[in-house]
Amino acid sequence: MSARNIDRLIDIMARLRDPENGCPWDVKQDFASIARYTVEEAYEVADAIERDDRSALREELGDLLLQVVFHARMAEEEESFDFEDVAGAIADKLVRRHPHVFDKENHSSEESLRDAWETLKAKERAEKASSRGENASVLDDVPVGFPALTRAEKLQKRAARVGFDWDTIAPVLAKLEEEIAELKEEMQQGGSPERLSDEMGDVLFSSVNLARHLKIDPEFALRGTNTKFETRFRHVEASLRNDGILWGEVGIDEYERRWQAAKTDKV
Repeated sequence: MSARNIDRLIDIMARLRDPENGCPWDVKQDFASIARYTVEEAYEVADAIERDDRSALREELGDLLLQVVFHARMAEEEESFDFEDVAGAIADKLVRRHPHVFDKENHSSEESLRDAWETLKAKERAEKASSRGENASVLDDVPVGFPALTRAEKLQKRAARVGFDWDTIAPVLAKLEEEIAELKEEMQQGGSPERLSDEMGDVLFSSVNLARHLKIDPEFALRGTNTKFETRFRHVEASLRNDGILWGEVGIDEYERRWQAAKTDKV
């Protein structure tokens, strides 16, 4: 995007937010009300990438950029910062975190480069905590707004960097089995919804840990399984429709038979 177009976008956003002549919907929004749209647009960018659709990607990136401009405009109105400050801050961060590019700092391997990157980020977290009069934590700045699976993985990776992790996969599997056993026990005892939710969370957290040790992205893995489920379910749906059968006219055994047929057909 040229400077002319980004300036045009910023001006359009300012007009939309004009209290007297702007769009009533845009004017009444605040950071909290817009946040969910920002997250949704990021997911739509990821969806366009997964579909390998460049036209959609261009459009979705524009929608995501609009969210940045929207937040920056609201901040400018309250005199906190503006779009220029946002762009400047990320530019400064990129230069600061890439001394091997901008300062010609040498690194002998990708691992050395990654270690330097993590050292810089740890230093930044410490400086932020110090400015708040707090002690820095290894877990600082892992956004609460992340999808739960992604945040679990990020938290575990942070802990692993300081040695809070198992060296082999056997205890990871054992922990997952332990958590499943505890969930079963709570179910058998007629546990409260809160207790069941707590135990289920432990199972999911341990599952993420197993995925991490297997070097599998849990969010990506689950997205793949969601897609597989949807495809097979639609296959079952089509087979019922082709046979003139409505949902509810057969039981779970027939659904399972058709589901297995979908798997056999490599759906």
